[in-house]
Amino acid sequence: MKPRIVRNIERPDAEVVRKLGEFGTATVHEAQGRTGLMLPYMRPIYPTARIASPAVTVLCHPGDNLMFHAAIEVCKPGDALVVATHSDSTDGFFGELLATSCQAHGIQGLVIHAGVRDVADLTAMQFPAFSRAISAQGTVKETAGYVNIDIVCAGALVHPGDVIVGDVDGIVVVPRQDAPEVVRLCEARLAKEAKNRERLRAGELGLDMYGLREKLKNLGVEWV
Repeated sequence: MKPRIVRNIERPDAEVVRKLGEFGTATVHEAQGRTGLMLPYMRPIYPTARIASPAVTVLCHPGDNLMFHAAIEVCKPGDALVVATHSDSTDGFFGELLATSCQAHGIQGLVIHAGVRDVADLTAMQFPAFSRAISAQGTVKETAGYVNIDIVCAGALVHPGDVIVGDVDGIVVVPRQDAPEVVRLCEARLAKEAKNRERLRAGELGLDMYGLREKLKNLGVEWV
């Protein structure tokens, strides 16, 4: 496929995105049937980093961040860059200067299946970045790639406009068209958890609350 930059993508409703961010990665992942989770080595560069944004996807060559600059032009305020490479790389593709440009255009964060650099600066800027690695190894700007095509990032399929939810628990991808229903499922899950929390706080055992005694018996467990 010829290198391309897709300028216009569909994005979910901003209020839906905001609510998903409030629920957080773990709740969203559970609510949508334990799907969409990126691999657990993808970590925030500082513990309080959070992200909930439509994805502008980038596919670039290892050691080459040319397409980052192309992607920033087509982003809208509130978006996040979600970046994969053609083959494995841990180079530091993204640092303080690119983060400065991102913030100037309202970009809310970065998820990259490679490396970032200038972590102290990014932390001071409170720019949420999630990466596979941290590396001072710089990159070049030589090779054409892709913006706003379907990519696989850290084991998760990401379509342009999908919602990316990230926090210290990891990163989950919510398909754009499913986002309103996932919000409803999250709300139902939290309501159920609130009731269970009160029962556990009152001293009820999970064995009884979840009906696990019968399951243990059926599995052949004996109390001796």
